[in-house]
Amino acid sequence: MIPHLATTGLLCAWFITRINAEDFTLSLAKPIVQSPALNEASGLAASLADEAFLWAINDSGGAPELHLLRTDGADCGKVTLTNAKNIDWEDLASFSLQGKSYLLIADTGDNSASRKSCTLYILQEPNLPAAGKKLKATIPCTWSITFRYEDGPRDCEAVAVDPTARKIILISKRTQPPTIYELPLPNPKMAENIIARKIGNVLTNSPTALFTSFTNQPVGLDFSSDQSLAAIVTYYSVFLFPRTRNETWSQAFSKKPTLLKPHGLRQAESIAFSKNAKRIHIISEGVNQPIITYQQ
Repeated sequence: MIPHLATTGLLCAWFITRINAEDFTLSLAKPIVQSPALNEASGLAASLADEAFLWAINDSGGAPELHLLRTDGADCGKVTLTNAKNIDWEDLASFSLQGKSYLLIADTGDNSASRKSCTLYILQEPNLPAAGKKLKATIPCTWSITFRYEDGPRDCEAVAVDPTARKIILISKRTQPPTIYELPLPNPKMAENIIARKIGNVLTNSPTALFTSFTNQPVGLDFSSDQSLAAIVTYYSVFLFPRTRNETWSQAFSKKPTLLKPHGLRQAESIAFSKNAKRIHIISEGVNQPIITYQQ
């Protein structure tokens, strides 16, 4: 069974920890990803055990592996999943339920919009290695979710989890405008053939004089730990959507976002808030790419 989340303390802390989207600036430091195996990074998530670590996944057709790296780019090993298949892994999210840290892998890529269903894999965050050691483990996922969209197949590279509301949010990549879908975070015994319901649209438009609609496509999504801020990365930059306590995600995404300074990456496809939400990390596909960080 999925543990029930005690929300009282989280809601009480909501206003204390609220983050201002306008406070994020682009860091000059650009550490290089050292792992040669992380060559097509399509998803990124902060470790909830230690803010110095990040988890990452490779894109379609890769091995079913989670790669661990430090925020300074150091290669810290990997975990192989025994009961998962990488058809087209496109995003990664970390979240907490009743004091336990989880990772969600989104096998939701579908360039040709032809997949009858997609899969989300969920597992407890693996233990981090001891200082100076590299992680090397083989473990199963805790459970998986199979789902389809209510209005037909969609290519999706932007997925995040709101554990307080027990919701999973997905944003389509190739529809115009991008469509927001919502899934329940279900009990493992009820995690098959779930329908992703449309709840709205979102705009992530770059300066029209400089960029094409291809640049506007959402390719990564993450929520701050208190769910007061959403970050969408495109091939151009990062769009931040603040959310008040009484707003739905549909309402939050309908507002005009804060557009951060362009990240300058060749093909950014992964984004993650740090656990304290004071930093936003981005990585591009390719070998030895820089880690771009926006910070407060």
